[in-house]
Amino acid sequence: MLFEPGMIVKSKAGHDKNCIYVIIRVNDEYVYVSDGLKHPSGKPKRKNRKHLQVILKEHIGNPADDEAVRNIVLKYSR
Repeated sequence: MLFEPGMIVKSKAGHDKNCIYVIIRVNDEYVYVSDGLKHPSGKPKRKNRKHLQVILKEHIGNPADDEAVRNIVLKYSR
């Protein structure tokens, strides 16, 4: 699966299982995700690629905007 910044993903493993995130940055092995609250885009959470499931392949406008990320996470977590 090809991960790109702005995609919406769900965590499949770890203490944050079933949490919704927006991809901020992609590395070779890891993906850096943000939820806008606990993990803002300035300090994203590092997740292994195999622990993420893509929910929406469309890209949000600006993944660096914490308010936009919060609104999207709240919309998909309901």
